[in-house]
Amino acid sequence: MKETTSTLPRRELGRQLREAREGMGMSLEQAAEVMEMSPSSLQRLETGQVTRIRVVVVRELCEIYGLNDELTAALVGLAMQTADESWWHEFGDVIPSSFSVYVVLEAAATTLVSYQPDVVPGLLQTAEYARALIRSAFPESTPPEQEHRAQLKVRRQALITRRRSPITLNVILHECVLRRMVGGPRVMSKQLMALADASTRPNVTIRVIPFSAGMPTGDQIGPFVILDFAKNRRGISTEPTTVYAETYTGDFYSEKASIVQRYRQAYAVLERAALDEINSRTLLRRVAKECTL
Repeated sequence: MKETTSTLPRRELGRQLREAREGMGMSLEQAAEVMEMSPSSLQRLETGQVTRIRVVVVRELCEIYGLNDELTAALVGLAMQTADESWWHEFGDVIPSSFSVYVVLEAAATTLVSYQPDVVPGLLQTAEYARALIRSAFPESTPPEQEHRAQLKVRRQALITRRRSPITLNVILHECVLRRMVGGPRVMSKQLMALADASTRPNVTIRVIPFSAGMPTGDQIGPFVILDFAKNRRGISTEPTTVYAETYTGDFYSEKASIVQRYRQAYAVLERAALDEINSRTLLRRVAKECTL
């Protein structure tokens, strides 16, 4: 049976258009009148229920709401990606790379299940570690731009530290993450100690797959995140579970049940290969001390 839930691009497009309308102080009825469409049609667009979205309509709405060229391009790109349950956000292609759909999803999630074989996940990075990564990833950017990116990462961490309804974060790291020197020994040591400290939070679980575990999945698997969302009173998720996988050329998103299940199965295999929480914390602290020897 085909899934009938709206896809991620439709939902995100609708959310952005609604926020833009409200930012202009326009009611649904006022915007619909300007567009010469019914309020119900505009509401369906804003709630991600329209299956065929005309790019010209999105452009006109962006013009009415006074959106800049960059955001207009991002929303037009989303409109062009609404045909499937799995889609790609290719850097510098249809959607500008500065428009982060993932950050919006992350902020709405209640649980994140993450596997990171290469670097510390953004929600757990220290400012110094983040700066070192950003300098490598964006060597042509100016120091103020690099600092802005680093601070954005740090501010996202309020999701796990806030007092009211912090998200649940379950992370599996490969030992490579611990051994790969980023920013120098001092930066790396502080980062690993910060990970160990974060793992003591009741809503954060960090486990490490040691080198001795070999290749648990039988093949190399890249970083991914499974995002789960809150349920309504009937026990139905307000948003479908979504898989996010980052690659060198773009971001892959899918809410297709079969793909989500495959990633859950992969995570279960990785969990079985990982050290338990206590031994993982011990390893983090030991390697942190080794960095400065």
